[in-house]
Amino acid sequence: MDIRATPQAVTTDWLTAVLRHAGILRSARVTDFTWVAVGAGMLGDSIRFDLRYDRDEDAPASVVGKFASTDPVSRATGIDYGLYLTEVRFYQEIAATVAIRAPACYFAAIDEASGDFVVLLEDLGPARQGNQLTGCSVADAEHAMVQGAALHGPRWNDPSLRDIAWINGRAASGQSIIDGMPGFIAEFHRRYDGILEPEYMAVADRYASLVATFFSVEHSPITLTHLDFRLDNMLFDAHGGTVPLAVLDWQSVSVSSGLLDISYFLGAGLSLDDRRKHEDDLLRLYMDELRRHGVRDYGWDAMWRGYRVTVFQGVSTAIFASAATKRTERGDAMFLAMARGSCAQAIDVDAFAALLERAS
Repeated sequence: MDIRATPQAVTTDWLTAVLRHAGILRSARVTDFTWVAVGAGMLGDSIRFDLRYDRDEDAPASVVGKFASTDPVSRATGIDYGLYLTEVRFYQEIAATVAIRAPACYFAAIDEASGDFVVLLEDLGPARQGNQLTGCSVADAEHAMVQGAALHGPRWNDPSLRDIAWINGRAASGQSIIDGMPGFIAEFHRRYDGILEPEYMAVADRYASLVATFFSVEHSPITLTHLDFRLDNMLFDAHGGTVPLAVLDWQSVSVSSGLLDISYFLGAGLSLDDRRKHEDDLLRLYMDELRRHGVRDYGWDAMWRGYRVTVFQGVSTAIFASAATKRTERGDAMFLAMARGSCAQAIDVDAFAALLERAS
């Protein structure tokens, strides 16, 4: 089946063929559909297709398609950093090997030459969309810890992860961030000087000066990481409340420490007070869930040392992603919230000392 690079190119025949190939349709045909943009993705466009059929059959009333962004800056980022390829390959090769609740995938394909791609997914609505601007409750954060462990636990310290070329080829993106950081931090200042609190801007500046150190240290034990594990990529009470949490947007999958996901979520997702009050309990819940997935010999001291270093994931993302995507009012609010939460987190746990100790 061919790639439909935009929602405008999708047809009833194509949808019918895809759903039949996925085993979702038997004899019914899609006769008509409407579509609407959904979500708040910065690097791709998500579209809900509401479907009509020629006969009654146990078939989905709607599906969600993901396509390359129509914004040239965001599209170039998705292509240059391998983000579109990564999402397609995740659904093709990885999703079935982990326990995290992600949307079922009906079709995933990419033209690597042009960057055009399409992923057709299960619609998990009705659901409560996570919102980076408003944050989440401690109960929501508990669900995130459970799902984080469901991603990390099944492939914990799996040496075969080093053999997955399309994941490990993304290591070059780390060097790209290092090389591009002078421009990224300059753009960050241009946008947010006088808005972001000086103590947090100072954290951003010091991190920018140490970005090569952050990328050079070994973040271990290794596992599969989402690397953009935050509220905008989460659906709570999905499928009308039958799924506590489902995780979306698998464009940044990597091999590294699972704590990159956990520290990033806690810094960017919880209010400052909630994170400070409940940080230890949430981390211990994550550890308990890892044990349910068979992880052994990973104690609190090792986890806390890793956590203190990996809090820079949120700082790094706020700087890099704000400069690498089209500027919008919501984007500015989101990156500022992310920077405030992650920079405060870095101060609280003395992350610079932890990073320099790890690097020595």
